[in-house]
Amino acid sequence: MITYSIGLKNKFRGITVREGMLFEGPAGWAEWSPFLDYDDATCVSWLRAAREAAEIGWPAPVRDRVPVNCTVPALGPEKAAEIVRASGCGTAKVKVAEPGQTLADDIARVEAVRDAIGPGRVRIDANGAWSVDQAVRSLKELRRFDLEYVEQPSATVEELAEVRRRTDVPVAADESIRRAEDPLLVKKLDAADIAVLKVQPIGGVRACLEIAEQIGLPVVVSSALETSVGIAAGVALAAALPELPYACGLATVSMFTSELVAEPLVAVDGFLPVKRVVPDAQLLEAARADAERTEVWEERLERVRSAG
Repeated sequence: MITYSIGLKNKFRGITVREGMLFEGPAGWAEWSPFLDYDDATCVSWLRAAREAAEIGWPAPVRDRVPVNCTVPALGPEKAAEIVRASGCGTAKVKVAEPGQTLADDIARVEAVRDAIGPGRVRIDANGAWSVDQAVRSLKELRRFDLEYVEQPSATVEELAEVRRRTDVPVAADESIRRAEDPLLVKKLDAADIAVLKVQPIGGVRACLEIAEQIGLPVVVSSALETSVGIAAGVALAAALPELPYACGLATVSMFTSELVAEPLVAVDGFLPVKRVVPDAQLLEAARADAERTEVWEERLERVRSAG
């Protein structure tokens, strides 16, 4: 087990440093990187996904490349436009509803992204931060930018269903699937048009494929802000889905200040190749966490193993 610590170019999800662990098994390298604010029980599925990657491997792909979107953090409009132009992607996901910011900030950011991407696709992600009424009001203002969809506008499945009834902007469910006791409740309540699936939080590629089949919605595969080792699992899921109508949120390694593989999974012309990756020994050593952080992660791993 190797613990890594890598800086982020911009604050994302409230953090400026990403940490996690890598290990190798008979099927290849795996990443285990649950966010530090997650409790041990939540992290069990993340470890299950890592074990699948290292010990079993992934299903055969049905495509050799995966379309991806760029991700725009809650930054000012100039920086947001710069990220889009540099990405080479034809789809952009824009973070909105950031604590401490206003709807005017969101409008300026989304407008800048729309101008930068031209006829490409723009989707927004509120991470469940809006109430139903806030979501409806915000979408009324933001819909003029020809939104592909809004991801997790409100926190609960019931709220998603109400937002979906009150807006014509398609709704995607993320947290309402991966954090739910019943991930299929989204389908039962007609709460979403699109399902966002993340390999680590859900427990592996096969677990995601099972949900995709049962939920019966178009799927967008997204990352949990992993290195290329973890992103490879997301790419494997996207490559194994029978249909892939939307670009996936997997082009996130460009948000890191450094990487762990010599040829990281960076989008070229809006696509990622389907392949496994192997860490570079020198890059891995350069990103190795210090003794204190390594101890924190090793103790956490033992607790999660016991919880699982």
